[in-house]
Amino acid sequence: MKDRRTFLKQASLVGLAGLLPTTTLLAGDFKAETLASDKDSVTRWADGSRLVVSLSMQFEAGGQPVNAESPFPQNMQKGFVDLPGKTWYQYGYKEGIPRMLDNWDKLGVKVTSHMVGSAVLKNPALAKEIVERGHEAAAHGMDWATQYSMPYETEKKFIRDGADAIKKITGFEPVGYNANWLRRGTNTLEILQELGFKYHIDDLSRDEPFLVKVKGTDFAVVPYTIRCNDIVLIEGKNFSADQFARQVIMEFDQLYRESEKKRRQMSVSFHDRIGGTPQMVAATTEIISYMQRHKGVSFRRKDEIAQMAYEDKNIIRE
Repeated sequence: MKDRRTFLKQASLVGLAGLLPTTTLLAGDFKAETLASDKDSVTRWADGSRLVVSLSMQFEAGGQPVNAESPFPQNMQKGFVDLPGKTWYQYGYKEGIPRMLDNWDKLGVKVTSHMVGSAVLKNPALAKEIVERGHEAAAHGMDWATQYSMPYETEKKFIRDGADAIKKITGFEPVGYNANWLRRGTNTLEILQELGFKYHIDDLSRDEPFLVKVKGTDFAVVPYTIRCNDIVLIEGKNFSADQFARQVIMEFDQLYRESEKKRRQMSVSFHDRIGGTPQMVAATTEIISYMQRHKGVSFRRKDEIAQMAYEDKNIIRE
């Protein structure tokens, strides 16, 4: 495994100038394998990658409403606080994210952290640490409010307040957005463009990035996932960590086969209080280590993927 300084030097040789810091992990020397890939197959990624993997780390805990959904029965009487449910969320910032951050460093990958503004304000040191360790801070609303029903100006303030909280605490200006449960409204993309955002992820329609027109101007879509998402599989379907790992690896194998002839992006999503548990971090290590044994696989932050989409003359446009 190359150290970060060596990688950055290599990366500059393969056309990554202008992108934000990234970590690419292949099964050997990046430059040599890129050349081999050019001979053996058709790559559709401008940086020479065969398959790009995008990892999400949701930073939501601390920003949830009182008596938010948890693994406990949703039968609290009105006027009382679900105290054990509250501690389930606290695990996300006390144990989950710190454990995942250490694991990302061990594995040598950088991720995109979708941050709820109120969660950032409650745990500013942790939010700042995420950015300081090289990860992207993306906006995820100010809180868990339902934004698709908001009037235009109300939604605009909601999005702006969340992004401003992130910038104030971390110094990182978010360019990507994720709505609560992906449920954006009919005005959301126009608002995001007006506020200076570059991409959103609330789309499940493709396994590769693409551009859409918003008021006549390109806007990037970096597709998200619910198939490889811990809140859906672990909490929603009661998968074990082994089952989660198996499903994600099966998805990777299929996309890797397809990537021989076309541009493919794989997304995997982890939530602070779920993906940061010991068993899930162990499963994540197994998953990513498996991917890293395949030639031409790179791990990109979503802001980097969006930038590549804007610069690619062959990108899909809708």
